[in-house]
Amino acid sequence: MEETIVAMATAMGEASVHIIRLSGPQAGNIIEECFEPRSKERWLRKDNFTLNLGIFRDEGHVLDEVLIGRMFAPSSFTGEDVYEVNCHGGPFVAQRILRACLRHGAHTAEAGEFSKRAFLNGKLDLVQAEAIIDLINSRTETSADLALSQLSGGLSQKILNLREAILKILAFIEAGIDFPEDDVESLDRETLDKDLAEVLVLTQNLLSGSKTGKIIREGLLTVIVGRPNVGKSSLLNALLQEERAIVTDIPGTTRDEIRESVSVGGILLQLVDTAGIWETEDVVERLGIERTWKALKTAELILLVVQANLPLSDDERYILKEYSDKVVVLVNKIDLMKPDENIVMEDVGCWIPFSVLQQKGFNKLEEEIKKRVYQGEVINKEDSFLSNLRQISSLEHCYTALTQAKTSLDLSMPWDILSIDIRRALQYISEITGHNVQESLLEDIFSRFCIGK
Repeated sequence: MEETIVAMATAMGEASVHIIRLSGPQAGNIIEECFEPRSKERWLRKDNFTLNLGIFRDEGHVLDEVLIGRMFAPSSFTGEDVYEVNCHGGPFVAQRILRACLRHGAHTAEAGEFSKRAFLNGKLDLVQAEAIIDLINSRTETSADLALSQLSGGLSQKILNLREAILKILAFIEAGIDFPEDDVESLDRETLDKDLAEVLVLTQNLLSGSKTGKIIREGLLTVIVGRPNVGKSSLLNALLQEERAIVTDIPGTTRDEIRESVSVGGILLQLVDTAGIWETEDVVERLGIERTWKALKTAELILLVVQANLPLSDDERYILKEYSDKVVVLVNKIDLMKPDENIVMEDVGCWIPFSVLQQKGFNKLEEEIKKRVYQGEVINKEDSFLSNLRQISSLEHCYTALTQAKTSLDLSMPWDILSIDIRRALQYISEITGHNVQESLLEDIFSRFCIGK
């Protein structure tokens, strides 16, 4: 018989309410031994799914007045009988109830064990399970919406449709192996070629959205770079809406990286403010400038801040040339320009007239960031993308196997050679939802959950 598990479902500490969750075959018996309902008649009704008020006792001692909710198998999150004890929020009260449940036969739940049981009992797949972690860890409304869409099964259905299509191809090939009549093989290969092409398109469409999904989930590594005193730290402070970086007229104030996170247009930016790039004899400042150049290599977006009334420096031109696909030029301090002066920006790609002081250009910057993340497409809350590195890697392997199968088909390779690649594709696509998954992977995924989830 599987163990009954118990854990705190709320964070330990002082609060108005704490919740202790039990799941398993003996959960009902444990509660019956400890709970004295205010209305026994109501409690005994199995169609009663409201909260039940009563006294929680252990060894004859009253521990607390509690509310208990219950969800019977299989219509619960875990697929087992689940009871939730709502007690007063003092940590001592919750610990006493927890110890009482353990004394009556429950076992302490491991991290993520409730969600793992839900997966093993078919209540959710691995995509939905990982979406729970993403929802808990989401730091923007957009990332929360994406996690909710994945949790509701939107992405799972796309993956399942692709898996079914690959299964159909595998069945088709195996039929060709069993019945290799020469007079129909050419027709079979034409059909297979068409089906493989369609599956490759489906796979590519899923992968094409994964870059957007990954950014929504993890954020966009954004490096702010430029000469000293062009307004880099002022830009950081304005985006954060707090005085995070020191701003002075003295060049070289920022000597090391400052890292912060902020949501811009629903997109999480992992901001890195860097030391100003210029020639200096200061040893410490030179070390900071070296870090600036290193940061540019890993950046996903570069905000190159230049001064409106100054010509571009050699370093700024080098950055524009070397990282042209990642750079947005913010032409700052337009408030210092004379009325008859014009901004001259030739061959610099994307640039935005900007004034941190007068709060000009921020809306255009937000629009540009959205355009780069969403590739100009309109994104709805219900849209689902691959966003998890594990899922993306498995789908990339699946696509590679399908591509190899297509190549083998084009070369008129035997059916059994084709089946090897299709089976590999099926294995990789099955890893995403958990149709084919090793225990070690399950342990790794659910160990990231908090205890009680």
